Amino acid sequence: MKKFISVLICCLLLLAVMPGALAEEEILRVYNWQDYIDEGKDDDGAIIDKSVIQLWEEDFYGRTGRKVRVQYDTFETNETMLNTFKTGKTSYDLACPSDYVIQKMIAATKDGTDETIALEKYDLSKMENYQKYVSPYIANMFENHGWTEYAVGYMWGTVGILYNPENVKKEDVKTWDIFWNTDYKNRSTCKDVSRDAYVIGALHAYSDDLENLVGLYEKGEMKAEELQKAVNDVANDTRDVTIEMVKKELAEMKKNIYGFEVDTGKTDIVSGKIDANLAWSGDAVYAMDLAEEEDNKKLEFVIPKEGSTVWFDGWIMPTGANTELAQDFVDFLCRPDIAARNMNYIGYTSVIAGDNIYDMVCDNYGVEDGKLERDVTYFFKGTLSEDKYNKDGRIIIKTNDTDRQLFAQYPSEDETARLGIMEDFGDRNEKVLEMWSSVKSNEMSATTYVLMAVVLLILAVLLLFGIRNKQKRNKRRRRR
Repeated sequence: MKKFISVLICCLLLLAVMPGALAEEEILRVYNWQDYIDEGKDDDGAIIDKSVIQLWEEDFYGRTGRKVRVQYDTFETNETMLNTFKTGKTSYDLACPSDYVIQKMIAATKDGTDETIALEKYDLSKMENYQKYVSPYIANMFENHGWTEYAVGYMWGTVGILYNPENVKKEDVKTWDIFWNTDYKNRSTCKDVSRDAYVIGALHAYSDDLENLVGLYEKGEMKAEELQKAVNDVANDTRDVTIEMVKKELAEMKKNIYGFEVDTGKTDIVSGKIDANLAWSGDAVYAMDLAEEEDNKKLEFVIPKEGSTVWFDGWIMPTGANTELAQDFVDFLCRPDIAARNMNYIGYTSVIAGDNIYDMVCDNYGVEDGKLERDVTYFFKGTLSEDKYNKDGRIIIKTNDTDRQLFAQYPSEDETARLGIMEDFGDRNEKVLEMWSSVKSNEMSATTYVLMAVVLLILAVLLLFGIRNKQKRNKRRRRR
């Protein structure tokens, strides 16, 4: 009887713990860029800490008692990510594309043109960290362009010129003309990305007009919003006349630069292979850090006076996503301490503000008794504790260097007035890609290549025929 009671008690205890033990493991499927989240590893790939993904899994279990495993996959280009969704065979809950792809997916959602890339809406009432700590600059950008319902920002930055001040004059990098300047022939590289190349081609083509507008803004005769719209209109102008102008600009530029690159520019400039590079601000910061560590070399980064573009990557939820888990994961990433980890690991600038981010930036690039001030009020206002503000209500980071890491991460308000936003070209994108292909292939069309191949084939046949005839004649001579 005692044995039976003991067995019964064991069975009851087992039944008591079984719901937790047998609880079905939930899965959150995430699709992100490579090396775009803190994996808890050092530069050599050795594990030194828990990854951000592991931290969220533990945090979610602690709050809800539910076990969730993140299935984490990566992509290399926006087009790869988009094509993956277009197959209609994926079931991701989250993805992190760039600005123009997000715009394309939002447009498809609103007009119902492509269900494979349609999106779920965010419930911002469940995004406490994001609402509290997202930079007001980013929040306003999303609100003004109608992205707030469908996307949450992750990383952001600008496009500018990374250069070696020992070999390049500062006045020569104040405009995009550096890539056309024959004084620097074969000493610069441009991004092998049609969108970025198109933008600088357009800005260079309309440089005189833009510089005049910047002059009006600096005199106080033009509002920041008006200048920003003008730059934005030029950067995204895909009229036939502008595409043709850009084509000529890029063809000329191609003759002067060392070449096109996607990811090698930041190391080429450190090694001294080139002296100027069209760079994303995050890569510029990486290169500046690397050059200083390895060669004690000081590289600099500027946004040309004609203007440039601001870029961002953001989290979207495809149709059918588990919105509860997806929103919880993204909001976890928006905690300032977690955002600081990701920002430090990736090297790009988080859209999240807050004390942790501010303190990290001050520790990395600030100088306590610096002679220069970088006013970052526009980015951090409303997200910091009171002791971070000056008596006049401004938020300042002191430094001794201009155009270095701090300036690359946080452009001034005057610089943001000269920043357009890269937009989805829609049905005009094919025209732009055709132009870009023509520039890259030295103006030779596919038809030209076919004709050349036919001519070469004919020449080869004639040559072979001539050789055989000669051999026959020689044989005849020997017979005689």
